[in-house]
Amino acid sequence: MTLSLPNAEATRSLGRALGLSLPALSVLLLQGDLGAGKTTLVQGLAEGLGINEPVVSPTFTLIDEYPEGRLPLYHLDLYRLEPAQVAALHPELYWEGIEVPAGIVAIEWADLLPYLPPSYLQIRLTYQANTGRQAELVPVGALIPILDFGF
Repeated sequence: MTLSLPNAEATRSLGRALGLSLPALSVLLLQGDLGAGKTTLVQGLAEGLGINEPVVSPTFTLIDEYPEGRLPLYHLDLYRLEPAQVAALHPELYWEGIEVPAGIVAIEWADLLPYLPPSYLQIRLTYQANTGRQAELVPVGALIPILDFGF
């Protein structure tokens, strides 16, 4: 599924819709260049989950946890890391929901993951100067209800 997102608010709205509809243990693998809208989408996701805390890209903290809301949100940013460093973070602890409460995991720069979860929603964001952003949503593994989120 490919969506046209003419501005940042449309990107945030997509995130909100996902936050309202995705079940626990959903993993979003976010890909796109700098400025493509990955963090904006996660901000909307947090809003949809009912998280009131400000969401910023965890480029230096690597992982931000937001436990309040409909479900916890785990926001990872792998931008500055090598695959071995990513593996040392044990991202599977978040998508397995065994050692932390089951929530939604959003991973920026997911192409740096050395291994993938068994199911996820890949979201490729691209920015086009004349038309705004475009989001390509590709579910992999277990069915993620991307067609039913009302966007």
